Formats: sequence, structure tokens, C-alpha cells
Amino acid sequence: MTRYDQLREARTALDTPLFAGLPGDIRVSFEFFPPKTDALMAQLWDVVQTLAPLAPEFVSVTYGAGGSTRDRTHDTVARIIREARLPAAAHLTCVDASKAEIRAVAEAYWEAGVRHIVALRGDMGAPGVPFTPHPDGYANAAELVAGLKTIAPFDISVAAYPESHPDSPSVEADIDNLKRKLDAGASRAISQFFFEPETFFRFQDKLAAAGITAPVLPGILPVSNFAQTRKFAAACGAALPEWMESLFAGLDTHPGSRQLVAATVSAEFCRRLYAGGVRDFHFYTLNRAELSYAICHLLGRRPQGATGLENAA
Repeated sequence: MTRYDQLREARTALDTPLFAGLPGDIRVSFEFFPPKTDALMAQLWDVVQTLAPLAPEFVSVTYGAGGSTRDRTHDTVARIIREARLPAAAHLTCVDASKAEIRAVAEAYWEAGVRHIVALRGDMGAPGVPFTPHPDGYANAAELVAGLKTIAPFDISVAAYPESHPDSPSVEADIDNLKRKLDAGASRAISQFFFEPETFFRFQDKLAAAGITAPVLPGILPVSNFAQTRKFAAACGAALPEWMESLFAGLDTHPGSRQLVAATVSAEFCRRLYAGGVRDFHFYTLNRAELSYAICHLLGRRPQGATGLENAA
């Protein structure tokens, strides 16, 4: 999209109803975490059934620190591939794992039909504890990507940080690290969540200046529980706008109103990204469907036909 097209789109967003006439030309993906109980698995499956008709490019399933959810991640992603017939990506980290252990996990994923890995360095689990590589493991995500490519021809996504990773000494060092991950064989990056469109646009400019041309999917965290969001943001260094805290103040005991405010804020945020040329959206769903589905609907994304889920329940 040229700068002229972006300005024209921005003018349209200002001069017409905010979501009127959108052609639905977005691509979407959704992230889930593996459920701990059968009841939570049933709840997640309801979410999968709700979102699957939107025909996501892929869905991903997270992986706990130190492989603490290894089996549940494997079982969840395998079921999504087998029963929902959706392209599913499994997260994999370097934490507390030798290269041999990672090979075994990756080979099991391949056998289960997983062709897409989200390769991450990972964190140690406890807040503030510095990452320490396993003595027989990979030191960072770039090494993990290169290692996975020797195991099977996985499609690999990596993480990007519009506001820089908390462990990074500088923005430049963080972008250099992203470039190493892409050069090692990753196809794309998925960004950490952020809360103002300009944050992502500035990041895009920095990537272009560094010669990075691989797609970077903006990570969208629809805010429904502000206290929880504040905790997430503090852990990853994402800035929370003052206006957002003020907007959610007083809504803790009004869940219906809080949900309406959350939908309004998240939808306008994504619409402004769209006006700036963004067409790919990766939603951190927190295993809930409503806000992500509503945003996709407002951006013109509609159910794409049969998904096979009608026979998978």
C-alpha cells in the first residue's frame, strides 16, 4: 500500500462511519493457551468452534516455561489439526531443555501433523529471573530456529517487540536480534501486544530502515480485564496509556459495561491500524472468542464456509 493509499484510507475513516464498507480483506490468526482440565478444554473447544468459520491463516498454542505444558500443548494442537482441520502452530522455547529434548518434541509435533512452529527463547517463569540457557541447549531463539530447520522443514514464526524486549540493551540490539532470527530461517514475526497504533507504525519504519522485509503480524490483546492487562504489560514492557486506565476505572463491578467499553476500544484500535495499511491481525484470545470475533466482524471478516467442525464435536 502506497502512502497515498494510506492517506486516502485514513481520510475515508474520518469522513465516513468508522467501519462502513470495509471489504473484509484482512487475514487473521488466533492464539490459545492449553487448558488444564477437561472442563477448560470443553470451554476452549467452544472458542475454537466460534472462531474457526473466520478461516484463520493459523492458530497457535502456547508453551509453558520450561516445557511445563508440553503434553497439553501437544494434545491441544494435535486435536485442532485432527478435528477442527485448522492450520495449527505449536510454541516451542529454549528454557530448561537440551537440544536432544527439543528434537524429540519437534519430531513428535511433526508426526502429529504440525508444520508451523512459533520459536521463542522463553522466560524462566519467575518474574525478574534472567534467562539461563540449558548447558546442552540453545542459547537463544535464533539458534533454536536454525536447529529446528535441521529437524524438519517447519514454517517458523518468531517474536518481535515494538517497544523492545525487557532484556534488550537497546532498540537497535533488539532489531538486530530479530534480523538474526529471520536470517536463521524464520518466515515471519508476531509482535508482542501494544496499545497505540503509532507504536506499531514507528516500529515498521525502524524495521524498514534496518532492511527487514519479512512480514510482522501485530499482536492484538483485546482488553477486557484491565488489572490483568496491567500485569501482562508490566511483565513484557508494554506501555499502557494513561487514558486507558482512566477509561476502565470504576468498571470492575460492571462486567457488561466493561465488555462494551473493551469492544469499543479494541475495535477502534484495530480500525486505526487498518487505516494505516495493516491487513494481518494476530489475536491473543486468552481462550475467549467474543471480542476477537466482534473485531473481525467490524473489520469486514465474515464466516468463510464449512470448516469440518460440525462433525468434530
